[in-house]
Amino acid sequence: MSQPHKLCMIPGPIEFHEDVLDAMSTPATSHVDPLFVPIFGECIELLRKVLLTKDAQPFIVAGSGTLGWDMMVNLVERDDEVLVLNTGYFGDKFAECLEVYGAKVTHLRAPIGDRPSLDELKKALSAKKYKMVTVTHVDTSTGVLSDVKGVAETVKSISPETLVVVDGVCSVGSEEIRFDEWKLDAVITASQKALGVPPGLCIVAVSQQALQVFKTRKTPVAGYYSNWNKWLPIMTAYEARKPAYFATPAVQLIYALLASLKQLTAQSMDTRFDQHRQVSQKFKKAVTDLGLKQLAVSDEVAANGMTAIWLPEGVQVSDIVPSLAAKGVQIAGGLHAECATKYFRIGHMGISVTEPQRGHIDKVIESLTTTLKEVKSKA
Repeated sequence: MSQPHKLCMIPGPIEFHEDVLDAMSTPATSHVDPLFVPIFGECIELLRKVLLTKDAQPFIVAGSGTLGWDMMVNLVERDDEVLVLNTGYFGDKFAECLEVYGAKVTHLRAPIGDRPSLDELKKALSAKKYKMVTVTHVDTSTGVLSDVKGVAETVKSISPETLVVVDGVCSVGSEEIRFDEWKLDAVITASQKALGVPPGLCIVAVSQQALQVFKTRKTPVAGYYSNWNKWLPIMTAYEARKPAYFATPAVQLIYALLASLKQLTAQSMDTRFDQHRQVSQKFKKAVTDLGLKQLAVSDEVAANGMTAIWLPEGVQVSDIVPSLAAKGVQIAGGLHAECATKYFRIGHMGISVTEPQRGHIDKVIESLTTTLKEVKSKA
């Protein structure tokens, strides 16, 4: 176990395993060192196991998850129609990014705490032809879980050539994702959430259909660092255990990623999905028992890796967050522009879930219970 410290129980970055942190403690290493190249290559292969795909192409690039949005410039061209299924802050920002590259974005929004219905999606797809449909699997601002399987089935049944792009930054590693079975075209994620690695790696996996769209585009890619013409040869080389260079990878983070992916794939993904569901149910029951309500309007639309919780009447974020921090638990305030001051968010992903002997979830529940009693006693 690591040394005592304030638990980071926000919806990412999460708590990191000691072996993952140790893996970063390597001497300065060249990114084309024959000892490093196979580390990178194995990471690419293990990511396919995490996403349950045989032939999707992973990209591992130094940057935040936001870089994954920019990478969609490889798939969209100016004036392409894009439908954004919007469940909060990150749907807004993904759309904003796509508009920078000239996409014509249509939003399909839901009330705070809910998600667009599949019937609404069918209606939108019937009204216009879209190059791409994006869906935020878990919007970290609201804790809403989108029905990615249902979305993909609906899109592909009406318009098979339309690309289904999933923002999985807050879902890969904690929520069920079946890339091949669900016929997804791109999944965007980052290292610091349920993959359990410090921030700094953008990870994107794309289907062969998406790669074909990229390869047959009519105009040059309007990006440099995010351009797959630059990165595809690099990923292909590393997976073949050959050195290559475009931009320097985050060597130590990739060592850490391999350590985490080995842990993650040591069990079946189904087991990991179930662990997160069970802990989520336990945590959400505790929240309900405390008389609190979630932003998510029902269990069906609630994420398994985090919970967004409305503040009790008369209680401020400043009453909750510092009090929990003083008890050794770091949580997050609200993020959605319309109600940021009215709720708070707690993450439950990775080793906090898969290694219950650490006691992270129990400590959060205990600390939250005590804090609420203290707040009420002062009222």
